[in-house]
Amino acid sequence: MNKETEIKLRASRETLAALRDHPLLKKRNKSGWQRHELFNQYFDTPARDLAQAKVALRLRRDGEQVIQTLKSRGQSVAGLSERNEWDWYLSKAKLDLKKLDDSCWPASLAELDKKQLMPIFTTDFVREKAEIAWGRGKAKVVIEAALDLGKVIAGEGEEEICELELELREGEPAALLELAAELAADLPLMPCDISKAERGYRLFNSASYSLNLPLPVLTPETTLDDSVLALGWHLLGSSQRLAEQYRFNGHWRLLVEWVERLSELRALLGSLGQAAPRASSHDLRERLDALLQDWRPRVLAGQEDEQIRQQAPELFAAELQGVRWGVLSLTASRWFLGRAWTQQRNGRGDRQGAAALGSWLATLLAEEGSALQIRRYQQQPEDLAEQLPRIGRLLVWLRLARNVLDVVEADRLYGEMGKLEALAEHAVAADVLEARMTQLQIIGSLKAWRQLVK
Repeated sequence: MNKETEIKLRASRETLAALRDHPLLKKRNKSGWQRHELFNQYFDTPARDLAQAKVALRLRRDGEQVIQTLKSRGQSVAGLSERNEWDWYLSKAKLDLKKLDDSCWPASLAELDKKQLMPIFTTDFVREKAEIAWGRGKAKVVIEAALDLGKVIAGEGEEEICELELELREGEPAALLELAAELAADLPLMPCDISKAERGYRLFNSASYSLNLPLPVLTPETTLDDSVLALGWHLLGSSQRLAEQYRFNGHWRLLVEWVERLSELRALLGSLGQAAPRASSHDLRERLDALLQDWRPRVLAGQEDEQIRQQAPELFAAELQGVRWGVLSLTASRWFLGRAWTQQRNGRGDRQGAAALGSWLATLLAEEGSALQIRRYQQQPEDLAEQLPRIGRLLVWLRLARNVLDVVEADRLYGEMGKLEALAEHAVAADVLEARMTQLQIIGSLKAWRQLVK
């Protein structure tokens, strides 16, 4: 078994051609570009049992070689993925079921009749690959860069494959992100952890591409630093998957959720106080603010304007033709992977970072809740929009970590705060002002609110 650590970056044909001669790759290319025509047949049962178990099984023909490969989903965070992989070299292009024994076959499929396995879809593409030497001080780093161009075919559906794949051969995973970030600063590259197998299944059923990543498991004892890391990866990974699916099908709700995840990521960064010195997140916050400044107003306007919703896919495609989204994604990935917020902070920041989440969060919500000044805005509901950043900070923690709070009605508090945010974003009108006052009164009367904001 091998462990595969890689990052996939969606590209256009023009970008793929430019990458081949990019100076950054050219001067570090130790092997030259090697061309391979790869023909791949994926297998599953008629009920798609392997897909449900997050397993991919394929036969690949690479020149005269036939390779049977089994891959497990493994861990994937924000485009940087680790997968377990088993390869067997065969003498003929036919599945060898005997290779699929307990040493690799998932326990969840132990009762599956492997004779049900049948061809499901193909991925045929040309791969140009090269070995890149990427120095990180004295540490040796070897990365395989692969330029893939071809298509996935499933039944009558097909989708183009056009991507750069960077796979770590030797060294630390941070090197993959460093190389990807430098390339993405020059060329439009979109981090995306959808595998070729997932593309094939998506052609059968667009809903098969999972958008709802599992929520991180946090406890009251989890440190704040570990919580920031888990929540940051979750929000970034979710935003990347939403961007990929919206690019694929243009469903409006996906764009709304993409902006919501990025807004939550921005709120998370803004909530950390001395645990994350502002200087450490300055670049990341600026990039997030620039993207949200363009897209949040469009999404808000599009909620009531069909023409804006119709125009959005074209605008999003134009966004992906630039470097902004790729650079932001990779900047955030590097920030979280390197725990950049922990660097150069003072002793108080270190103590906050090491604090138990349960006690830290209760303090944060009490401080933010008091500063919200519910009674004041009941008298001045027309000014509530100025509290949107604070409401966002309250909401991101209530959505993702309210289970660690020892308060009653935490779920209801989260729901009512969400209604308040929607009203604060809405254009001011007489009925909106009245609704804001009513909603503030509801929140102030909740047991959870009174317990948190003492």
